Amino acid sequence: MEILNFINREEELKFLDEKYRDKTRQLVVLYGRRRVGKSELIMHSSKEKPHIYLLSDKRGTESNVLRFSSKCAEYFGDPSPNFKEFDDLFRYIAKRAEGKRLIIAIDEFSYLVEKDPAVPSVFQLCWDEILKNTKIMLILCGSSISMMLKGALSYESPLYGRRTGQWKVSPLKFRHVIKFFPKKSLEEIIGFYSLAGGIPEYLIKMDPALDLRQNILTKVLSKGEFLFQEVDFLLQEELRDPSTYKSILAAMAASAKVTDIANKAGVPASDMPKYLNVLQKIELVEKRLPVTEFRSKKSSYRIKDNFFRFWFRFAFPYLSELEEGRGEEILKKQEAKLTRHISDVFENVCLEALMLKEGPNYNKYGKWWGSYREEGERKVQEIDIVALNEKTEDALFAECKFEKGVNAPDVLDSLRKKAGLVEWKRKSERFVLFAKSFSKRSEEKGVTLIDLKDLEKIFGYRHADEPSFTIVSAEPTQRIENGQTRLGEFGFFD
Repeated sequence: MEILNFINREEELKFLDEKYRDKTRQLVVLYGRRRVGKSELIMHSSKEKPHIYLLSDKRGTESNVLRFSSKCAEYFGDPSPNFKEFDDLFRYIAKRAEGKRLIIAIDEFSYLVEKDPAVPSVFQLCWDEILKNTKIMLILCGSSISMMLKGALSYESPLYGRRTGQWKVSPLKFRHVIKFFPKKSLEEIIGFYSLAGGIPEYLIKMDPALDLRQNILTKVLSKGEFLFQEVDFLLQEELRDPSTYKSILAAMAASAKVTDIANKAGVPASDMPKYLNVLQKIELVEKRLPVTEFRSKKSSYRIKDNFFRFWFRFAFPYLSELEEGRGEEILKKQEAKLTRHISDVFENVCLEALMLKEGPNYNKYGKWWGSYREEGERKVQEIDIVALNEKTEDALFAECKFEKGVNAPDVLDSLRKKAGLVEWKRKSERFVLFAKSFSKRSEEKGVTLIDLKDLEKIFGYRHADEPSFTIVSAEPTQRIENGQTRLGEFGFFD
């Protein structure tokens, strides 16, 4: 395949290039969940620079050092020295590099840490003593977030404070997912996004010639398929005993309150903070608060990844039936639930669109919920999206309806009443309604209606008869350096 151009990945490529062009040695940590394209990022950034790429496996230190020795000897044109320890290997590299700039990229560093807890201390020695007078750029990359925290990022790690930069690679945004389905309508793409999320590997597994339902049946609910076993594989990579966590995630797919999750999962409420902390640390779960609050007992939890949320809603409760090949039957029973699932994800799509449209007009975006009493009964109300400008005291309230023919005045009336319950001082307020389409519109000042056609314009959607590009890796990334966070864009080959 001919690669014509690598576009929309300027930030992360610039970051790695700047580290390479710096005349001093560099220790860079790349991390993030599996399937987001970290390896492709390393290889594309290094392809025209002197580099040695080393992919670790789970066979332990000695086996990996032997393989790495052969790779290094091949690069330098030497007979294989067959080292068995990393310090001996790095002494060889330091000597043969002869003071020249050289990238040493160790992928799946987390595998090394998992099999040998002494690895971070060994690498500290190599960095502090053996490589101190070199111009080596050492890249440590890993997919197991827990192991990367333990081995390179946490305060307890011997390597803490040694790194000169780190970059967290995150999943795609919806506006990037659109590029995977040039022949699909925006409505259809929202459905695919609700299934595969922003993980390029999952998106590539989708068959664009089939509709969403057929992809669910053939790619997710069919025994033996890659995505059928994916959740089990990832949890086993991150957790020693995934069974309790699976029960918690299954309960979380149906409820957001900690007490409800604990009861459904059969876990003592007193133990939940421990489990939730782990799930947040490996970024499978996120804690949410009403956007108007910083600390509150109103906190709730949800599964972050669309695919994980889908799998625990539609596959996990029916694994026995799916093992028997009854996917069609199971999906048919859940048609209404599937619509609700897509509607939930539609809120995230609308939030992304609103942030693109409004930009810095508001500095906080999120969901709001609260309770009130009416005729002696306690009731709970939610607003899908609330945007706040804490400096100008402007507020925006939005409702998202993944429906056709929405009556805007009726929805607007309900939204105004709910907005009146939000305890946040404001000088002005605006209202936005999202829907597939509207049967009756509103011309009121301060009210914006956004349908699918409007979303197409916001996201720059363009339907194509034939795809004009081949996607190889595509992920937005988060750069974290010197305490600052910067968002990057995604990349694909055109």
